[in-house]
Parts: sequence; C-alpha cells; structure tokens
Amino acid sequence: MSENAKLTILQINDTHGYLDLHLEWMAGPRQPAYRAAVGFARIATLAREIREETHGHVLFCDSGDTFHGTQPVVQSRGEMVVPILNELGLNAMTAHWDFAYGPSHLKSLASKLSYPMLAINIYDQDTNVRFFPPYSIQEVGGLNIGIIGIASNIVDKTMPPSFSGGLRFTDGREELTGFIAEVRARGADLVVVLSHLGFPQDMKLLSEVAGVNVLLSGHTHHRLFSPVRQGETLVIQSGCHGAFVGRLDLEVQEGHVVGYRHQLIEVAESIQPDPTVEALVKRALTPYAEPLARVVGEVSTALNRNTNLEATMDNFLLQAVREAAGTPLAFCNGWRWGAPVGPGPVTKNDLYNILPMPVPISTVELSGQELIAMLEENLERTYSADPSQQLGGYIKRCLGLTAYIKIENPSGTRLQNLFVGDAEVRTDHMYRAAYLTMQAVPEKYGRNRRDLPIDAHDAMMAYLEKHNPASAEIRGTVVVI
Repeated sequence: MSENAKLTILQINDTHGYLDLHLEWMAGPRQPAYRAAVGFARIATLAREIREETHGHVLFCDSGDTFHGTQPVVQSRGEMVVPILNELGLNAMTAHWDFAYGPSHLKSLASKLSYPMLAINIYDQDTNVRFFPPYSIQEVGGLNIGIIGIASNIVDKTMPPSFSGGLRFTDGREELTGFIAEVRARGADLVVVLSHLGFPQDMKLLSEVAGVNVLLSGHTHHRLFSPVRQGETLVIQSGCHGAFVGRLDLEVQEGHVVGYRHQLIEVAESIQPDPTVEALVKRALTPYAEPLARVVGEVSTALNRNTNLEATMDNFLLQAVREAAGTPLAFCNGWRWGAPVGPGPVTKNDLYNILPMPVPISTVELSGQELIAMLEENLERTYSADPSQQLGGYIKRCLGLTAYIKIENPSGTRLQNLFVGDAEVRTDHMYRAAYLTMQAVPEKYGRNRRDLPIDAHDAMMAYLEKHNPASAEIRGTVVVI
C-alpha cells in the first residue's frame, strides 16, 4: 500500500424502490418545502463523474431497503431493480425490507446481482449457517477494503413472519470483532461496515467494538450533512428514496484515516441522467405508467411521512381506514418510507406511495389497559434510552385518541394521560379499533379480530370520492409535555 492512499466512498441507503422522479420533503425556515428528487439515472451520472474525477478509486455501497417500497417494484417482487442496480457499479449491499418476499426470493435476487449481499448476523434456524456471506475484501485504488455487512436485526422481531421464515437475526455485536480481525488478517487496509441497524444502534455498536474505519449507516433515513465520529470511526448516512448520495473522500495511511472530506449530494433534477440507466428505468416503469397516472381525487394539504409524533400522510390513511371500518380508533405502523404527495390532484401512484402493497383493514377490540400497554411498548421501541431496544420506525400512528407523553421517562412510564374521543381512557372499558397489519396492533393485544372485505387502497379511493378535496391536518394526537 502506498502512503496517503486516496479512496472515495459513495453511499445510497433506503431507496425503497424509488427509481424515478418523485417529491421529497426538505426542511424550510417556517414550513417544509417539496422538491423533485430523481433517482437512479442521475445517481448513475454522479457515480460515473466521481469515478472519472478520482481515477476509479471509488467504493460504492448500498445499505439496503432497495427491493421494496413502490408499487411497480413490489409487483415485480424486486426483479425490475436488478438490472438497474447492476449498471451502477456497486460493490456491496445489505438488507431489511428486501426480505418482504421471503428469504428464498431475496437469495434469488442477490444471486443476480454483480456484487455481494453481505450480513454477519443472519442464520438458518436449523443449521446455524449464515444466510449471506459475512464480508468481502475488494481492492480499490491500491487499497484492500474489508467490507462487513450487518443487516437489520428486527426482521424476525417486528416484521411479518413471512419475511424471516426459517431465519434468526442478531444485532451483529458479538460477531463483528471476530470479522474485523479476520479481514485484517487477510490483508485489509481499511475496514468498512455496511449496516442497516439504524444510526443510534450503530453508534452504540461502535462504542462497544473498536477497529472500524468507516460505518455506512442505514434504516433511520438520517440526512447526515457531516460525518459523526464514534471513537476512531467515521459514520455517515444519506437520507432515503434515492434523493441523496453520500460522498466520503478519505486519505489513508498505515490502515488509518488521516484526512477526510464529506458531502451529502442532493440528486437534483438539474443533473443530466445517465442514458443507459434512464432507458432501463423507463423500460421497467412504462407498463405501469398509464394506470398509475390516473387521477383519483384531490387533497388540500400536503401529505408527508417525515415527522415523528404524527404525520399528515398517515392521518389521511387512517381517516380513510376509520371511515371504512366504522370504528372510533384506527392504527397503522409508523413507517418511514413513502414519498410526499403535494396539494392538488392525487393519482393512483400517490396512493401506492402511501402504501405500496394491498393491506386488508382489520378490526379488534382492545381494553383500555391494553391500549396503555401497547402504546407504552411502542414508545419504548421508539425512544428507548438503549438504542438496541429501538425496534420500530416512528411512533405508532393513531387516530381517535390523544396521548400526552414524556419522552425522557423510563420504559413503561412515558404515557401521562390518554383520551379516547373526549373521555379519559378507562382501563376496564373495551374499545373497537381498525388497524393495518400486526405491526399496528400486535397479536398479543385484543380480541375478536376480524379482516374486513376492503383493503386500505379501496378505503382511500372511497374517502377521496366522498371528500373532495380531502384534508389531513396535524391533529395533536401525540403531545410531548
């Protein structure tokens, strides 16, 4: 290895199937702004230009959540993304929602990629054999890079059982130290961890495990405008939906990073699209374009899923679900993915951005005591002081209740007051609720579950037909005190 070798690391994470033009939420001085973000053809251009600039000294990694998230990608079970990804010149990836079609299908998708899917923390339950290779050592610009993958650890804990059938997932902490030593022993000059644990979880992991030069974080959709240091490790994460590419330029000497520069690059519409990838994206999306462009209603408020306590997008979804089910309460998971919908006409594609797969509306009866326990569990999974216990997305989305919480309190004591409608909750009273998936109301809560003969998309269509335009304001459902 030569002295002061140079390496540029590029990162994408949590693209969630957004191959082409969509809106993206951007922070503003008084209210958020919405700008077009334009996906993989422009990402390909950025990657090509940076390779030319650096004489090919580029390591390009994907931290996962790639094969799921938009209706065309879900319909193709991730298959349409493979040729597009293979044109980007990626070096490695790991996984989370990519398990949505089951483990065997993800393994099939991974076998078609021109780069490895890596995970030190996924095992066959029966044989204890790792499901994917744990690492890859690749030579880039005269440096041997040990890339170690850590997939999301919540797939077998909070996701539908079909995602993880036959597999078990760990947080990778016990495995990581040994693999750092192994890749170093095999000649790695630099250790890069490709993670989908989440930014808080990654920071805790690095406080316990030394020897990582760079960690490429995913899962929590953080836009890190500068690297965060944990000990000697540089950590970056690069937004979501293909709206950003993270660039980290390193100067390396004797296995240590002695200088760095970082840029979070917005994938702006002004970037010239790569013609090859643009053609692949167009070919993949054209069969879906006409039906998805059909206007099905109008909204007067922007719908987004970018705020933690409550979001307009999920308020709209739950307003439709609650009206269809005729229940006083409605719940859905606090999903992070989903491109915003601006005020004005709403298309079928917009509804699929809210929920890319058909989900039946279900009902359940919950006691007041169960409501309290379920919400406390969710608050702990969102705000736990121990990052390894943060197992969710945002706060569970709720409609029909008002919760007053203290985020800083210990587990089980955050919920201060809870109202259903205009009345304070009674622990011995039963409440009817509609919900979407077991992530919203886990199986251990409630009784008399029933699936209705209507799914969430039908409900949203009916709601838009009845309410024109529809609105979905922030209601103050969850109030921090």
